[in-house]
Amino acid sequence: MSQPLLVVDKVSHNVLKDLDLEAGPASIVTLTGHSGSGKSTLCHLIAGLETPAKGTVTLAGKPTTAVTDWARIAVVPQRLALLGRLTARENLTLPALSAGHAVDLRMVDDLLKTLGVGQLADRLAENGSIGEQQRIAVARALLPDAELVVLDEPTAHQDDENAQRVIGAILQKAEAGALVIISTHDPRLLERADATLALGSS
Repeated sequence: MSQPLLVVDKVSHNVLKDLDLEAGPASIVTLTGHSGSGKSTLCHLIAGLETPAKGTVTLAGKPTTAVTDWARIAVVPQRLALLGRLTARENLTLPALSAGHAVDLRMVDDLLKTLGVGQLADRLAENGSIGEQQRIAVARALLPDAELVVLDEPTAHQDDENAQRVIGAILQKAEAGALVIISTHDPRLLERADATLALGSS
């Protein structure tokens, strides 16, 4: 690999100890491990939502905690972080608009349709099922421009058909040049990964 986009250098935080990871653009890295092994913690550190107790996490040489343009880093945490009183379309456009970026509404609607939630475009996000809400959150993260996408268990609430929708959209995002980090136990995602980091004991 040439110059890595993401570098996790000797990071320790809670259960994570001296962790190293390097990854480049246009790739998928999966994080596996038992419950409590630190997968969600590592997702938060990589996305810049938390600061490591030791070591550094950098995106293109800059600490992820210092990246203020949220169009560069997209995150789907386990709790989804949707704004329930906004429509699905509004949830997708808000991060880009807040960062001062233009939004192609046709692209927004196409992505919602691709993930099987196009019918929720004009409905409040809180009115969707947990699976539909998760797909709205994934759609928000997969909008163009983000060079780093961090997904925590993105297929956890999906049946097989909708999980395949999510996986297909993730693959397209990586093919378009993004680095996608995924915490998952889903074998369908694990087999598509360019690299897998196992956390904790096996």
